[in-house]
Amino acid sequence: MSIREPTLHPTPINDLHPTQITVGLREVAVKRAAWRKRKGEQGNEFLGRHMIPVVMGPKERLYAIDHHHLIRALHDEGETDVLVTIVANLKHLETDAFWFVLDNRNWMHPFGDNGRRRGYEDIPKSIKDLVDDPFRSLAGELRRQGGFAKDTTPFSEFLWADFLRRRIKRKAVEADFDETLEQAIVLAKSEDASYLPGWCGPSVDK
Repeated sequence: MSIREPTLHPTPINDLHPTQITVGLREVAVKRAAWRKRKGEQGNEFLGRHMIPVVMGPKERLYAIDHHHLIRALHDEGETDVLVTIVANLKHLETDAFWFVLDNRNWMHPFGDNGRRRGYEDIPKSIKDLVDDPFRSLAGELRRQGGFAKDTTPFSEFLWADFLRRRIKRKAVEADFDETLEQAIVLAKSEDASYLPGWCGPSVDK
């Protein structure tokens, strides 16, 4: 079932279905700016190294299980195609069973922009309909600023976003991102954050 077969022909972005509800649109903007600098031959090389992992679901629909910010950035920049690699073929499953498998394999993140879990049916049908979560953007910038290390834990930056959401008001993030980033950096080094993936707070010699 886990076959990891790269699809060699381009796949339309509009054919990809998301497996999460939100992205950080500020994070998407960062990736859009980076893409504009590497378009052309360098961009093709970049896309060749960043194939989108997908699961084939019922009716042979393709569901992206990572790189949602990159896909959204490419879409918003007017790109039409990406390369995909098929992680698993689950096209024979009924819809409920398909989502149950994705959920239990950590291949989906059905949480809204308030951090609360939603039903599978609330996941957008299209990449362009992903909802903005400013705390996901805050977590992404926090990592770039060295607040925590990149980690292989699934949806690690969403875990950090949830941590920040419980300590900083959304209105504050939307009103002054830079100021709340400074707060986030302090919070990230605290013992309260030590349970999070990639935590790199100060060590205490005993």
